Amino acid sequence: MPGPLDLIAVIWFFILWIGYTLFAKRRAKVVSCLSFELRRKRTDWMQKMLLRDNKMADVGLISTLERNVTFFASSSLLILAGLLTAMSSADKLSLMLSNLVPWAEYTEGSIQLKLLLLTFIFVFAFFQFTWSLRQYGFCGVLIGAAPDGRNLNEDDQALYANRAAKVIDQAGHSFNYGLRAIYFSLSALSWFIDPILFMVSAVVVMIVMKQREFHSKVLKALQEC
Repeated sequence: MPGPLDLIAVIWFFILWIGYTLFAKRRAKVVSCLSFELRRKRTDWMQKMLLRDNKMADVGLISTLERNVTFFASSSLLILAGLLTAMSSADKLSLMLSNLVPWAEYTEGSIQLKLLLLTFIFVFAFFQFTWSLRQYGFCGVLIGAAPDGRNLNEDDQALYANRAAKVIDQAGHSFNYGLRAIYFSLSALSWFIDPILFMVSAVVVMIVMKQREFHSKVLKALQEC
């Protein structure tokens, strides 16, 4: 059975994952970050969409976003199938890890528990990706039902564009939550080696995500556009 250090590592992992998600969500409301800048761009996109006669380009962009999400959703299902298969062969996996990491002790129960954590992460990711996919479908409906912006006053244009952009924004957030789950699953892999390495890896993943969302070159480019 897992020891106290393993329990601490799992609690630490969830604190970082949930804590960073809440931090990023609140921080995005007061400072410029990828989420903030993309929301601005999505609002501009929807405002320009209302003034176009041919909206096939907008539908094409939504379709491209849907394909990206579909890839990750399908990949999550394949990974889940592999994890469930690995759980049925935990004894063989335990023997293999004992040869690779001789200083650590492995039991069939501890291996299954670690695989269960990964399974939970990818189930969560799958639900986020599929929800994001559905929301992008809603965006397509909004584009198809969009009125001719030239027949609307500026306030009505801004209102419709803002609401449509909000739906796209929510789809992007769900996709982002799924990606974060995959990023943190990479740190969970290190639990098979050592619980302390697991905790350190979770911190490294969090730092990498914070750097990309709040201090990346892509963010600076978006700010300048």
